[in-house]
Formats: sequence, C-alpha cells, structure tokens
Amino acid sequence: MTLAQQFEDRFGSVPAGIWAAPGRVNVIGEHTDYNDGFVLPFAIDRATLVAAAVRQDSAVRVSSTFSESGEIVVTDLSGLKAGDVDGWAAYPVGVLWALREAGHELQGMDLLIDSQVPVGAGLSSSAAIECAVAVAANELYRLGLNGSELALIGQRAENEMVGAPTGLMDQSASLLGKEGHAVFLDCRSQHAELVPLPMKEDGLALLVIDTRVSHSHATGGYASRRRACEVGADIMGVPALRDLSEADLREASGLLDDETFRRVRHVVTENARVQAAVELLRTDGPRAIAPLLDASHVSMRDDFEISCPELDLAVDSSREAGALGSRMTGGGFGGSAIALVQVEDVDRVSAAVTDAFDRAGFKEPVIFAVSPADGAGRVS
Repeated sequence: MTLAQQFEDRFGSVPAGIWAAPGRVNVIGEHTDYNDGFVLPFAIDRATLVAAAVRQDSAVRVSSTFSESGEIVVTDLSGLKAGDVDGWAAYPVGVLWALREAGHELQGMDLLIDSQVPVGAGLSSSAAIECAVAVAANELYRLGLNGSELALIGQRAENEMVGAPTGLMDQSASLLGKEGHAVFLDCRSQHAELVPLPMKEDGLALLVIDTRVSHSHATGGYASRRRACEVGADIMGVPALRDLSEADLREASGLLDDETFRRVRHVVTENARVQAAVELLRTDGPRAIAPLLDASHVSMRDDFEISCPELDLAVDSSREAGALGSRMTGGGFGGSAIALVQVEDVDRVSAAVTDAFDRAGFKEPVIFAVSPADGAGRVS
C-alpha cells in the first residue's frame, strides 16, 4: 500500500501531496553549532516522507507508518504553547506551532509520516521529520519561505516544543543539501555554501556504523556540555567559543578548570578542523580529509567525553580493517560512527567491525553506505 493510500485509509481523504526530507551525516564539526562555529554535514540518501493535507479548522492530526495500531495524535493549534505536546508528535506539531508563532497564517493539517532514517542513530531523524513537514506547510500555505528560514523554524520547534537545546546544523543540511556536495554552514551568520564531496567519482564510500546504542539530545550529558561551553566563553570574555583561536588555548588553560578547558579545546580545535576540511575538499578531494576525521574522534573521546565503548570500537576496528579515517558523528553518547573507505574495502571493513562487536559482546551494529543527496522537497 502506498503512502497516499495509507493516508486515505487513516484520514478518509486523499493527501494534497507527498514531501520528503533527508537525514544527515556530519562529515566534521561536532558541538560547534551552538557555539556559533562551523559545521560540514551532508544530506543522505535516506529520507522521511510526509503525506499532507490542509484542514479548514485548527486541528492537527498526526500519524505514522511505524505505529502498528494506526494511532492518530490529535491536537489543536489554537492556544498551543511550547511544551504542550510530548513524544514523537512534538516534532511535526512543533513545526506548525513555530510557523504560527513566527506570524504565518495557517490552519490545521493532517499528516502521515513514514521514515527511512534510522531513529537514534545520530542521523537526525527528528530534523528530517521537521523539515518534511516544514516544506509541506510552506508549499500548501504558500508561505514563500526559503530553506534557511525553514531551518530556523525547525530549530525553534526542537528547542521550544521538544525541549532539546540543539543548533541549526541538522535542519540546514536536510533543507539545503545537494547531491555530490556537503553543506558548509557558518552557524553565526547562518551563511551556507555547497562544497564538492565527490565520493563516487573518487572511488570512496562513507560507511555509517550504527552502534544501536540509543541516545537523546534532551538528556543531561548534552546540556551539561553546552553549559560548560557557555561558562568557558564567559570566562574568556568572548560572545561564543567561535571567537577563540587555537592560539588562545594557552591563556585558556590558565583561566579554566581542567574539565571546562578540555570542553573549550574540543570546540576550538574542531572549528579549525572544519575549516581545514573545507579547503582540502576544494583542492585535494575527499581522501585528504581522513586524518582530520581521526583527530576529531580523539578530541570528542578525550576532551568532550561524548564517546562510548561501542563508538570507540567502531572507529578503532574500522581503521584497523583499512578505513582511511573514522570518527563518531552526531551528538554523542551512542548513535553512529562514520568511516571513509575505498569502495573495494566496504565489505571487508563492515565484516571486521561486525566481528569486533561480536567478540566484545555488543549488539550487532547496522552498517550501510550513504551518499550526499538532494535536500527536502516535494516528491509527488
């Protein structure tokens, strides 16, 4: 049964169309976004679909194909406040709420969501839902918003309705991505530009190694890291850690306690790695960024302390099996690692990582290759 047929079965009417928004993988630049820094994600070739129709009242009815019972969550946009909706429905409803809060006139909607983006794998399944709903509402209500503006709407939905203090990277990648390219985003100015990422042409693949260790951005670990960054910036007398260079770290080491210093050092050096990766992609191609991936993981493991045994094993075992570079990706505390590998080595690296997990007594990882894909838009 097609998504449109399932929509009609659940809601009793045909959808106005179907929109899609991809998940994302971050090539490099972790926990830099909310520090006004730089990130380099790309939209992946796995997406969330939403079948949508406009309603004449202010009700929002949301359902998903991953609900076996066919449950429909019903809420009303009139008088809706931040935090009023919980669970997964907070993401799509939050987008409509954020659009209204921004002054856009829209009524309710019926939404049926189908996701091919693994949940909890650090591939931003939440932002994919937000962006699919955002482009659907943007078109159906003729709001005329561009991708950068819709990214801000998705971020507000996640920050205020869901309660997760995330930055702008995930939504920007999902909305602005282009096949064969990464999105270089300045999170302060919100300026985004496409950077060539010709994986296939260079005989390369990017493996996602989903450790199946679930994580949540709303947990204390993420929030405490963010607070440490704010404290570090305040003590160093700058608006955000983006304003510090590697040359400032010597002074920082004398002013900050050890833990705060290490948090700051990760963000400062990670920003430098993002900028270096962009230059290398423009001049030398994807192979050249492999050492930066390795260095990024060490920084996240030792300075930001957001790795876990499964992520470290994924990185170490993939490198031992021939990956050119490897690192954890996403918010941390679980989720996925990425490994840059030659196409001919995909099967060998995948088998080696799976075997390493088995010997360690961990859950079997889910491993698959992703390619840079186009961003969100209408599919039918």
